[in-house]
Amino acid sequence: MKPPFRPRTDKEVIYRHRLITRVTHWINVLALSLLLMSGLQIFNAHPRLYWGQAGANADRALLELTATGTPERWVGVTRIGGLSFETTGVLGASPGKDGALLRQGFPSWATLPSWRDLAIGRRWHFFLAWLFVINGLVYLLHGLISGHLRRDVAPEGRELAPRHILASIWDHVRLKHPEGEAAKRYNILQKLAYLAVIFLLLPLMVATGLTMSPGVNAGAPWLLDLFGGRQSARTLHFITAALIVGFVLVHVAEVFIAGVWNEVRSMITGWYVVRPEHGRR
Repeated sequence: MKPPFRPRTDKEVIYRHRLITRVTHWINVLALSLLLMSGLQIFNAHPRLYWGQAGANADRALLELTATGTPERWVGVTRIGGLSFETTGVLGASPGKDGALLRQGFPSWATLPSWRDLAIGRRWHFFLAWLFVINGLVYLLHGLISGHLRRDVAPEGRELAPRHILASIWDHVRLKHPEGEAAKRYNILQKLAYLAVIFLLLPLMVATGLTMSPGVNAGAPWLLDLFGGRQSARTLHFITAALIVGFVLVHVAEVFIAGVWNEVRSMITGWYVVRPEHGRR
């Protein structure tokens, strides 16, 4: 069954993304965005990261978003290990609804809800986490059954050669994107990035999130041993989320560089216009 819409163009057009891939992609966009915002709401309740079991105000933090001064004039400070940076207006102290600076880790516009409410933030986070996990399992199951992961994401042996990887890196540095036949498939950097996110970062984020739950600790105490304590799991959860955000930012930047309309349209309709090789019409 062919898709109902196909762009009218004299260039080559291919059907790049199946319906289930497109649906799970946009659900992921929504779920991950709101998961991040609700997670920042939870983080703001205690904007410090530790390692091990201990994690209280008197313990030494690996990272801390705090503020010094008085309520009349807060100064936001970010501390990483022994280093301190003033981050007023963004981290540690940022404007509230009335414009006055509030002492909070992340700004109100980045949290869900925007006001301080840990209970609501947790409810949103847990609900969205289940949505995200179920959606991810649907994508993974479809990818395995349809052969999408094996055919489109798994690297070929020749692609793992250091020379091939370095060439792909150099092309990205020069903002040179594939054309013709090469544009019809993922390059090696895309494949490695997708595999790292799907099979490393996302499972790690889920596992560390579960480790922070007292209920899960009762049923699977080995998770605490695996990650070195609840506070270590919280720190790894935060780092993993930051890496995923970094992946998303690079992904969005690549979409803009490669052509927003063509890339976004392919993830909405499935159809993708292949750019002809240089020198060919």
